[in-house]
Parts: sequence; structure tokens; C-alpha cells
Amino acid sequence: MNPASYRLAASCADYRRLARQRLPRFLFDYIDGGANDEQTLRANCEDLQRLNLRQRVLRDVDNLDTRCELLGQAASMPLALAPLGMAGLYARRGEVQAARAAAAVGVPFSLSTVGICSLAEVHAASAQKCWFQLYMLRDRDAVQGLLQQARRNGCDTLLFTVDLPVAGIRRRDIRNGMLDASWRGRLAKATQLAQRPGWLLNVAIRGKPHHFGNLSDRVADPSDLRAFKAWLDAQFDPRVSWDDIRWLRAQWSGRLVLKGIMEPDDALRALDCGVDAIVVSNHGGRQLDGVASTIRQLPAVAAALGGQLPILLDGGIRSGVDVLRARALGAQGVLIGRPWAWALAAGGEAAVVRLLTSLQAELATAMALCGVNRLEQIDAGLLERRD
Repeated sequence: MNPASYRLAASCADYRRLARQRLPRFLFDYIDGGANDEQTLRANCEDLQRLNLRQRVLRDVDNLDTRCELLGQAASMPLALAPLGMAGLYARRGEVQAARAAAAVGVPFSLSTVGICSLAEVHAASAQKCWFQLYMLRDRDAVQGLLQQARRNGCDTLLFTVDLPVAGIRRRDIRNGMLDASWRGRLAKATQLAQRPGWLLNVAIRGKPHHFGNLSDRVADPSDLRAFKAWLDAQFDPRVSWDDIRWLRAQWSGRLVLKGIMEPDDALRALDCGVDAIVVSNHGGRQLDGVASTIRQLPAVAAALGGQLPILLDGGIRSGVDVLRARALGAQGVLIGRPWAWALAAGGEAAVVRLLTSLQAELATAMALCGVNRLEQIDAGLLERRD
């Protein structure tokens, strides 16, 4: 397969197709899939597409500008790369490549607690600060240690994920053997790996070490991903409450952003806890299947907050047109997850740069054809819902 074939990619769907061809099935399904029947996964995209744009003509759209400030950070457009677990398995040192791509285009990059590359490695390789995503662990000393790592590496924005008290049921991971530790599961994964020799050489062999870099001091053998998974499974804390958010607020002096807010009353409670922003997110449809799409929930959340907190939207963004739709309904910006993972798998840093550049061009084109040349001019008047 031509490694430069990503240069012909013109959409997120193109990068997805390339990623499917290059990744072992269990890894592709892990990032691509959703919970249960994947109803919410589909709704995130489909409900965005039901929002028609209003084409406005004969407007002065010269000197169009997509630049903005996103949670205190200058950005070339209202978009950031969402945190993705195990992105270092989609390409060699994947988080580093994605962070470099984000810096090159001028958008924020978020590193997951369970990223393969550590905060220190990403910080050393990137020309900008990254945001850090955190889960609340039972071991509060481990949480404190992660906060200290973030501070040491110049991170001033913490994304705290609140929608994972327990893991959702992801049927693709069951079907492809990813969760099966028996000989049948190991055989299934070995067969899938054998079908991707390019990935085996470039990522599995040349991309080592393969451990959760931010947690390498928490298990005896950092190279044993199964030991890490067992430790993490024991550490996720279903007892986390709003009191823990107040505790975290007291520990962290930087920006604190809650990711996973879907209801207006939860948004107001987040405001009361002193957070600096929220992300309207259903975990990309990977947790509770049947919950509403994020774009459907956004207007009610925005109305409840009344501008008191910045809002980012996560879930279903697949084009620059979708970025405009989210801005029109009250989001200051968006997070993208699967699209950058697909591009990373398709062609590494260069493909992620190409993806981001195309999203910015799509946003600018949509703005011009809707008759606006500044982000501040985008509002709900540019949309009509098609049910």
C-alpha cells in the first residue's frame, strides 16, 4: 500500500477508510466503535447533518478570519484535538506526532491519561502547551502525581472526564477478541496482527515502548499492557461526586474543564463548583447508548449557562461545516477525536496536518457562503433544523 495515499484524502471518511486498511481490526474497532448498538454514535453525526445552513449572498466576506482564543490559548480556528487513549498505537509515538501537527496548524492538543506517550515526551516534542485529560482514580496519590506531572510540563488546562464511572459495553471489542484473554482471544488478535505487517514493523516494533507513559510508575512492569489494564480497571472510581470536583478545584490552580456534561442542571452545578469551562460530550457515543446527540443538547445547555461559562462541543464533528453549526448553537469551539486518529493511522503527522488544514478551509468557505467573515457573526440565525 502506498504510504502517501493519504494525500488523496479529501474527507474524514477517506481517512477512516485508510485507517481501516492499515490498523489491526481490534485497534480500528476500538477507536471507531461505540456502545451497544451504536445509536448515539450515529446520532452525533446525523443530527449535525439535519441542520441546514442559510446561504446569504452579496455580503462583504473579504478578509475572512477563523482565528480565536480557545480556553485562553490562541488558535487558528475554534477546534482542538480531543484526548484519545492509546493513540500511540495508531502510529509510531502517535501522541507526539499529533501534538506536532496541532502545533503546526495552531490548535490545542489534549493528551489522555492513558496515552502511550507521556506528558514529558509530548511537551519536549511540541512547540506549545498541551491540555491534559484526567480520570478520577481511587488512588488519590496517583491523581496528585498526575497533577504534578502536568504542572512540571507546562500544562495549565485540565480536562476532567466525568462520564466514565463505569465503562460502556462496546460490542465490537467483544466480537474481535480484544477483551478475551483466553487462547481464542489471543489467536484472534494474532491473526489480525499478521494481516497488518506494515503496522507490526512500524508501530509494534519500532514504536516501543508501549505503555501508558503517564502511569509508568504505577505497575511493576510498565511494558505489560494487561497489567496496566488490570490496574486501571481497579482504579476507576464509581463513587466520584460533585464533592470530588470541589476537591479537584482546590488542588488545581489552572483552568479546570469538565468533559461529559449533557444536561443543563449538571452544567449549572459545574458552574457552582468553580470550573472554568465545560465540554458537552457523550464520550463519542462510547458510554451510554441511546443518550441524545451532543448537538441536540447544546442549545439547552447554552441557554442555562447564559454565557457564564465557555462551552466546547465533542462528538460527531466531521467537517468545517460542522464546526460552524456548533458555533451557531452556542459552542465556543469543538473537539475532534476519531478524525485525527484516522488521519494519524493513515499517514502520521503529515496526514493530521492535512486534515486540520482542510477543516479550516471548509470552515472558512462555509462562513463566506453564509455571508459572514468573523466567528462572532455566527449565530443560530444561520441555521434551520431539518427533521
